Amino acid sequence: MDQRIGSDKSQVQVIARAAAILRALEDETSGLSLGQIAQRVNLARSTVQRIVAALQAEKLVISASPNGRVRLGPTILRLAGSVRTDFLSIAKPFLLKLSNELRETVDLATVKKDHLVFIDQVIGSQRLRTVSAVGEAFPLYCTANGKAYLAQLDDEAIERLIGKSYERRTPKTITRLTDLLDDLKAVRKTGVAFDREEHTLGICAAGIAMRDLLGNYVAISVPVPVQRFHGQQGLIAERLAATKLTLQDYLVEATV
Repeated sequence: MDQRIGSDKSQVQVIARAAAILRALEDETSGLSLGQIAQRVNLARSTVQRIVAALQAEKLVISASPNGRVRLGPTILRLAGSVRTDFLSIAKPFLLKLSNELRETVDLATVKKDHLVFIDQVIGSQRLRTVSAVGEAFPLYCTANGKAYLAQLDDEAIERLIGKSYERRTPKTITRLTDLLDDLKAVRKTGVAFDREEHTLGICAAGIAMRDLLGNYVAISVPVPVQRFHGQQGLIAERLAATKLTLQDYLVEATV
């Protein structure tokens, strides 16, 4: 084997392992020990120790306690904040275009554990329209963007995340895991999820989910008053799917 090729593969493997360690530390504000990290990423403790030492040198991780626990450091947090800002600026023209095409409100949300948080919005031009506040949180099981995200997970992961039964928000809310999984089968085929007055009576929505530049899930949704939704459902789904493909292609080109 060419030595250079072997070296390249080894370097890629180290990067992948470092990324796995950083992901293991996500949301662990108290940090993890080297042994806990090794268990989560399925690596030898000695390997984890070497990689963590390199990450500490770059302040991608820092000590979380005197007894060897580590947590995400200021460098990774600063980079994450920068990428999020970049993604918002990248996505904005796509959201505006979609809103102009449909004359409806378009929302951008990020996934935070078992709920969504709205991070941007373009308000539609219709006189009767739906508006939610940026920063507002919504559940996953009864929203179009939430269900679009859940469809990316396997059934066992969904159960671990949100359980088997859910609060009834409206008479049309899906409240059992088995029924939700049936609904998600169609979402996995088409890539577009629907909320048919499941979160709020009088409001329906369509949504898609995708990954941002950091690999985190984000979701785009179009909420519409029920009076208009059924006549536009097909067009909304079509334009959402097209927006997802175009935005994904743009992100790929931006990282090449």
